[in-house]
Order: sequence, then structure tokens, then C-alpha cells
Amino acid sequence: MEFRFASRVADVKSSAVRDILKLTQGKDMISFAGGLPAEELFPVQAVKEAAERLFSQGTGALQYGLTEGYLPLREQLCARMAQKGMHVQPDEMILTTGSQQAISLLVQVLTEPGDTVLVERPTYLACLQVFDLYGLNIVAVESDENGMIPEDAERLIREHKPKLLYAVPTFGNPTGYVWSMERRTKILNLCVQNGVPILEDDPYGDIKYDENAVYPSMFALDEKNKSGAVIYTSTFSKTVAPALRTGWAIGDKRVIQMMAKAKQAADIHSSSMDQQILSQLLKHFPLDEHIKVISSSYGERMHEMQKLLREQAIEGLSWIEPKGGMFLWAELPEGLDAEALLKAAVTKGVAFVPGSSFYGKDPQRNTMRLNFTHNKGIRTVQGVERLAEAIREFTARS
Repeated sequence: MEFRFASRVADVKSSAVRDILKLTQGKDMISFAGGLPAEELFPVQAVKEAAERLFSQGTGALQYGLTEGYLPLREQLCARMAQKGMHVQPDEMILTTGSQQAISLLVQVLTEPGDTVLVERPTYLACLQVFDLYGLNIVAVESDENGMIPEDAERLIREHKPKLLYAVPTFGNPTGYVWSMERRTKILNLCVQNGVPILEDDPYGDIKYDENAVYPSMFALDEKNKSGAVIYTSTFSKTVAPALRTGWAIGDKRVIQMMAKAKQAADIHSSSMDQQILSQLLKHFPLDEHIKVISSSYGERMHEMQKLLREQAIEGLSWIEPKGGMFLWAELPEGLDAEALLKAAVTKGVAFVPGSSFYGKDPQRNTMRLNFTHNKGIRTVQGVERLAEAIREFTARS
């Protein structure tokens, strides 16, 4: 049978990270490509005990649940959000299958095909997939290590009248950059003044290398305006474990209600069992202490990778040290194409994500994203050595 696939799916590019993961399976490959947490830091025993407590109470955890998500977990998350200056009620929150689904649901309810969405340059590649799927016009705002440049954002808002602005202001993916308070405030005010909702994606915000540093969310800053312009999403994937696939979104009650309608049509509800396990975990496990352990370990791994890269003294390679998160964003020597370099690197037994995947249009091709959280010690040493060898050999041939 010949299948006539919908153009909205056929035209969407496959995820570069997923494709690279397939490429590296079953080989002696050191991957700096995926955004993978360190498996040895998963709270395995605590999750196991949480599941045992849950099932000791009967079979209710295996039943259907609410579309909006398990109420006790939403109440617990509201308390955690309040500690960060975000004050919401459970009916202003929806639990989703990872924060990726929250992005998809919000796009469904706030945009139409052909609408414009503003993003950072560069930005999270999986959000670009969602925007492509729903036929949005992706427009990138010039950005630097301090965030979106307000003057460019203002120009593009006037020119395109966007339906949505998407941002990862704290330890962005792929860059690891942190928006300054000035940029957060200016972009927020611009969007409020022009009626542009902000989707604030914050999967990495807890993973900070200076535990005393404070990076207020744009949602918290907006509470002073009471405009309701910001919809905030986060996830347990980076702080507990990705396989539990539980994220959440908070925002104006009307937006959350519309997202719930769209979710009913998509999957009825996310795994109620996983949500109840997480609720048990939060009752009995010191998650904030666990996050400090993760952050400390990831900070050490970040410094380790930087030290190794510096020791290789690769001419023309540069980066800005991240203050948190899971990625190091590097610029390669001018004129070097990272997509072509990847093919050479894979033959050496190391992988990364070419930076071109993170641009909606006009990519900067001499960039790459390196994950430093999944490997450590000899694996990182060998991976950096292989990468440096690939760059030198590729540069010599170019």
C-alpha cells in the first residue's frame, strides 16, 4: 500500500540527537551527544522504596487518573514552586509526559499554522521540531551569553507580531548561558506590552554550580505585573530520572484548561503510576539534597572537560564556561563545518551534536554541543583526545 503521509510530519526534520544515538549503538563509542544524566546518580533505592510504599496501599495506582495529573503531586509541586517565588494553585498546573509534551500542548492551544514564534539563536532543537510540526514561522532573536538582545526582540515583535516567545533563560540548551536580570526584565516587559505569551522552559534551572546563586524565573518576575504572560514548564527528568517521564506546566488557569483539553485528545493522561511514585518520593526523600549532589558532580565533570580541552590546545576552539546545566557550547575554527567533522569524529569513536541542529534558519556551522554529565574520568579523557585528533586531522585535510 502507498501511504500519503501528512506534509506536517513528512517535512519535519529528524532529531539530530536521536539519529546520533542510533549511529553510536553497539560500538566502542564515547558520546558527548545526548543530554543524558549520569545513571550512577539516579536515586534507584529511593525510587524502589517509593514504588513499594505505593503498591503496599493496594492496586489504585494502576487505575486511570485525572488528565491534569495526580492531585497530591500537583500540591507538592505548588509548594516547591512557591519556594522559588512562583505561587500557583493546583488548578493552575498540569502534569505532562516530560516537559516536551508541555511545549507541544501549549503550541497546539495558542498558535495556528503560519503564526510566528520567536526563539533564541541558537535554541533547543526539540522545540524546533514541535514548531515545524505545527507549521509555525520560526524567527530567531539575536542572542549572546546574557540572553536575547532586547533591541532585536523589539524589532522582530513589531515586524512579525509573534504569537509566542520561547526561551530557556537559565542554563540554556545548547549554550548553558544564563540570562541577566536586565535581559529577563526587558524581554518580559516587551512581551507584556505587546501581548506576546512567553513559554519559559526550565529543565536545568536546579542544576547550578554555585548553590548560592539566584536566578529568578521570568514567571516569578511576572507575578509583580500579574499579567499572566508567562507559562512555565519543568521536569523531573534531570533531577530524578528521565524514564519517569513526568513534567509540568504552570500558568493562567484558562491556558491550563485548554492544555488539558488538548491532552485528553492526545493521551487522556500521563502515567498516573509514575506520578504517584514521585509523590511518594517527595514525601520521604530529600530531593533538594540529592540535587546538590548532582550539581556538585556535574560541576566537577564540567571543569574536567574544560581542563582537558585546554590541555589539547586546539587552535581556534573557544567556549564560555557554563554556570549550570549539562552542556558546553563550543565554537570551532572559522570555516570548519561541524556536521562534516562529526563523520570524521565517529570513525575515531567519539560523537557530539553539530551546532547547526539548534538554529531555525541560517545556522552557524562551526559550532557544536558537548554533554559533560554522562561521562567522567577515563571516558572523558579518551573522548576529548579522540575529538581533538579528529579536529586536527579534519582541519589538515580542509
